[in-house]
Amino acid sequence: MQIEGISSEINLIRSSRRSLAAEILPDGSVTVRAPMRMPEKEIVRFLSEKAAGIEKHVQKRLAQNRTLAVLPPFTPEDIRDMAKRAAAVIPMRVEYFAKEIGVSYGRITIRNQKTRWGSCTAEGNLNFNCLLMAAPPEVLDSVIVHELCHRLHANHSKQFYDAVYRVFPDYDRCNAWLKQNGGLLIRRMEAGNQ
Repeated sequence: MQIEGISSEINLIRSSRRSLAAEILPDGSVTVRAPMRMPEKEIVRFLSEKAAGIEKHVQKRLAQNRTLAVLPPFTPEDIRDMAKRAAAVIPMRVEYFAKEIGVSYGRITIRNQKTRWGSCTAEGNLNFNCLLMAAPPEVLDSVIVHELCHRLHANHSKQFYDAVYRVFPDYDRCNAWLKQNGGLLIRRMEAGNQ
């Protein structure tokens, strides 16, 4: 299937699902999942309406692939080194920002994760991805502030973001960096594990 405005070939998969969804695969191709009986013209209309957004993500994925071709994958030794550095750096940054925010916290764990940069449990335990050591220091700080602010608000409400911005006014720029580059860091880690 080909749609004007989308440079990649589109693979259609029908199943018992109830809604339409488009997924951009690591190679830049597009897979569309659709309900079994949905008319093709409805699928084409959906894709045509979303073409600009889909194409933007396709181009981003293709750019990441070009970058991956130049950047070496993270080796197991690289990951161990990042985890070691994270274990030395992150607790100090957590302590600093916890005082700024006025919260307590429990245990700090450093992990090598594919889907999360950080998390905060109901008990106040904090988990951070060691790949953050490959990000700029202010991006690491933004994740730490984000997780510590969950000690005040266990959601992503306006009050939560008000607390984040109060301590870290540059949060949006750092969060945008992570959204733009985080997938590349994870893909470099995955390439090193193959």
